[in-house]
Amino acid sequence: MDIQRISAFALNGQGGNPAGVVLLNELPDASVMQAIAADVGYSETVFAAPQGDGFRTRYFAPQAEVAFCGHATIALGAALGAANGAGVYPLILNDTEVSVEAVQVADGWAATLQSPPTSYRAADKALVSQALDMFGWDMQDIDANLDIVLANGGAEHLLIPLKDHCLLQEMSYDFDTGAKMMQEFGLVTINLIWRDANGTVHSRNPFAGHGVYEDPATGAAAAALAGYLRDAGHADQPFDIYQGADMGVPSLLQVVPLKGKGSAVRVSGATRKI
Repeated sequence: MDIQRISAFALNGQGGNPAGVVLLNELPDASVMQAIAADVGYSETVFAAPQGDGFRTRYFAPQAEVAFCGHATIALGAALGAANGAGVYPLILNDTEVSVEAVQVADGWAATLQSPPTSYRAADKALVSQALDMFGWDMQDIDANLDIVLANGGAEHLLIPLKDHCLLQEMSYDFDTGAKMMQEFGLVTINLIWRDANGTVHSRNPFAGHGVYEDPATGAAAAALAGYLRDAGHADQPFDIYQGADMGVPSLLQVVPLKGKGSAVRVSGATRKI
């Protein structure tokens, strides 16, 4: 079985979030895919096989399947482009359908995903309290212009907007505590953000519930964030997200919210082969 290793959302040919990519004629049993993902050890490995006019697609973290993964979709787009040429590829997921567009660039392949529909809702007070305690923060550390919410763009994320960049840079937490909390509340990541004066977002994403301390580039969280900012009336224009810099893995996600409440979000990024 050919397992490609591709880093998505790379910045200037470096960094990005590595994903395993497996292109097959037919998907194997879930237990086989789970074992491969655990062996690869990246935050996600994506498996895809032709189905109708698109590709049946599933994503596995080292410890469990996830409904949707942005960076693995970008990596998959690069692999599909290299195998079949530039173009838009429909992807059939467990619960919805998305697409990825492969674009050939000077140094390889870039891709743009179109997310599932987005949504957000108020976060449970017990979850907010536990999360802030875990990071050593309180409500005085939160950006007063935004809310702590549960945001979804194909996967569930707790969004915590911080008022100071230094809080984001100094983030730390107990892994076991984070894993227990994230599993209890069904979170894929906790999306910690700080927005600068230009609207550029700086982000970190703890991913303990699926066995990873921190994700260096999180396309699903980017889509969920953009949906929240648009639908809550904060911002509806394209913006960039810089993620991974504080863990030494710089990544760039370019985000375009589509028009209409609950609409999908387009997230683009460069890739590099590992």
